Amino acid sequence: MAADHPMSDLDPRTDGMSDPEGGLPEDEASRLYLAILAAGGRIPFDVPAPAGPGTAPAAGPLPDPDRRQALLDQLVAIGLVLPNRIDGCYVAVSPRAVAERLGQEMRARASRLLLDADRLPTALDPLARAYDAVPRPADQARQAVYVDGQESIRLRIAQLVSDCRLELLSAQPGLRPPAVLELAHAQDRLMLRRGGTMRALYQPVALTADSAVRHATAMAEHGAQLRILDEPFLRLIVIDRRVAVVPAADDHSRAAFVEDPAAIAYLVAGFERDWARADQVHWRGLDPRALTRTITHRVGRLLAQGLTQRAVATRLGLSERTVAGHISRLRELHGADTLFQLGWLMRGGGPRD
Repeated sequence: MAADHPMSDLDPRTDGMSDPEGGLPEDEASRLYLAILAAGGRIPFDVPAPAGPGTAPAAGPLPDPDRRQALLDQLVAIGLVLPNRIDGCYVAVSPRAVAERLGQEMRARASRLLLDADRLPTALDPLARAYDAVPRPADQARQAVYVDGQESIRLRIAQLVSDCRLELLSAQPGLRPPAVLELAHAQDRLMLRRGGTMRALYQPVALTADSAVRHATAMAEHGAQLRILDEPFLRLIVIDRRVAVVPAADDHSRAAFVEDPAAIAYLVAGFERDWARADQVHWRGLDPRALTRTITHRVGRLLAQGLTQRAVATRLGLSERTVAGHISRLRELHGADTLFQLGWLMRGGGPRD
């Protein structure tokens, strides 16, 4: 009959053995185990397991002798079958007992792995500090590395962000495609989970795109700080204040990865100046209609300062067509027939005859 637990007359060399793949038998091994149960829970060492009238339907055809021995060895390794040397037979063991034992072993291994994972940074810290302290020859030091192609640039940035531990600064003018925002969300969220901080600057155009608002809202919920700056600024990413990424081509097909400490300090100082002038946004409570009115008001304010339609578009990161739509709403609101008359009225001038 089948054994509910290991017995003293079973081979002691199998006690405590477990399968390195997690204690789960192959399908063939499971069918062989069912065949052993159908044979009464035991089979002799040198006799194949009989099909018998009571064989479970799931057992299926038995494998050839060589394969059967390999499957028996697998069942023995897992602990579902134990060899009884005294009676010269294999004995089936209760899977519940095996599951309990293997579960305890797995939990113990998991605990040890978690402890090792906690110790690993401390154990490798001396090596990391030694690595960081290795001086680079002046003739081999590269103050900037240029990367061509947007795909290669994104890959290099992803690698740097994956190693970011302290701080990520980002200035993102204009609108980024939804696919790029999705990739950035995954990367930045992992960085925030590691305990880093993130600050990002956007232009007002970000308030008009649903994908940008959703991205900003989700990042804010994970602890990032995102502000709106109603001024022109250049694209910039700074990782842990050790690498800065700036455009090296007007179409953003080339980027420079700067490592010079003085250059990075200069770029960070400019970011901090822009950050102090930027406006905070409560992303979750944004009202699309209020956003439209806000953008229209900003367009009118810049027109009142004497900026042209193209200059307003550049300033706000909007297309000229979008700015033209806002100007049309302003002309209707103020009853202006021309752009000159609108600018006059926006500056506080009275009606012109």
